Amino acid sequence: MSSSLLTVQEMGVSRWPTWGCEASTFPWSYAENETCYVLQGRVLVTPDGGEPVEVQAGDMATFPAGMSCMWDVKEAINKHYKFH
Repeated sequence: MSSSLLTVQEMGVSRWPTWGCEASTFPWSYAENETCYVLQGRVLVTPDGGEPVEVQAGDMATFPAGMSCMWDVKEAINKHYKFH
């Protein structure tokens, strides 16, 4: 999931809103598609009925609308995000 600096710049990620949280575990559902770029931290995202995927600093990830999952934040996370 690692993304290149050029891709991040081309997408204007630095202008996207930011969100962060401390180490914790919580359920989450996506009403819209979300693309995020992780600035710091590490999280295991486990889709309902699926396998966990680790997302960490430097990764870009897209979560589809309608997806429900469990977020297990291993290290405090800070990310830029965009709904589309």
